[in-house]
Amino acid sequence: MHGRFLLRSLLDYLGLALVLAFLVSLFGLTTEYFFSWTTFRTIANQIPDSVILSTGMTFVLIIAGIDLSVGSVLALGGAVLGLALVQWQLPLVLAILLCLGTGLLCGVFNGALVVRWQLPAFIVTLGMLEAARGGAYLATGSKTQYIGMGIEWLNRGGVMGLSFPFICAMLVVCAGQFILAYTPFGRSMYAVGGNEEAARLSGIPVARVKLLVYMICGGLASLAAVFHCARLTAADPNAGIGYELQAIAAVVIGGTSLMGGRGKVINTLFGVVIIAVLESGLVQIGAQEPVKRLVTGGIIVVAVIIDYYRGKL
Repeated sequence: MHGRFLLRSLLDYLGLALVLAFLVSLFGLTTEYFFSWTTFRTIANQIPDSVILSTGMTFVLIIAGIDLSVGSVLALGGAVLGLALVQWQLPLVLAILLCLGTGLLCGVFNGALVVRWQLPAFIVTLGMLEAARGGAYLATGSKTQYIGMGIEWLNRGGVMGLSFPFICAMLVVCAGQFILAYTPFGRSMYAVGGNEEAARLSGIPVARVKLLVYMICGGLASLAAVFHCARLTAADPNAGIGYELQAIAAVVIGGTSLMGGRGKVINTLFGVVIIAVLESGLVQIGAQEPVKRLVTGGIIVVAVIIDYYRGKL
């Protein structure tokens, strides 16, 4: 049984690696400048937000949930960060803590409604999507708020041109994969997503697991907000629009089941990189925005079909 599981994991990684290699080769042959360190570095430094959001979304989908609010929570966290730095003149560390606390509170609200009243996560997080976006507009006065260079330094540094946010995103991925693979909490998530009633009968605190997962997802959304603001040196109330769909797409492409009980954060990282490479390559060959959306949407549909048949097998 262990050998079969290991073989399946290797096949998952190999399949995703082959897709990524195919895209890199395709765009490397069809464009002049794609296959270069500059392009790869640019892609790497643009994906920390997506990687962090998608890590949280992986946890949520593993427990057979959904969170449509992460993009709006990112915007709200950024708005609180800008408010704390610009208007309240708080130290950066305290402002970041307020930002992270905002995301955690949103996650608590989502999780509490899903757990306490057994409301559909789709409806609850859809409501949070609107509420958090409205809060972001109120906090910024519906205008982009320039924060200044006090936060821009977070986007510098790194190794070989790779930014500090990218390194932090990789640490988040490693931490997320470690939790799933080597902790009782990770095993509980798989159990809840696989069969919630069986998990409850076996003594797993299902309500607590669900609440913690939504808290983690909200907290990671606000962490992504910190790096997003650092890259833009501003808090934009329109930030994160559509990010929830990108996160779900990356997680599904990475092989996490929409039905719960299966998924890996490492695979999700592959999904994020595949989407980023695809978008960057399409830009370099001169594809228009409608074409990019059609191609990306088609890949998502194919990934869902593959997930369906893999589940049956």
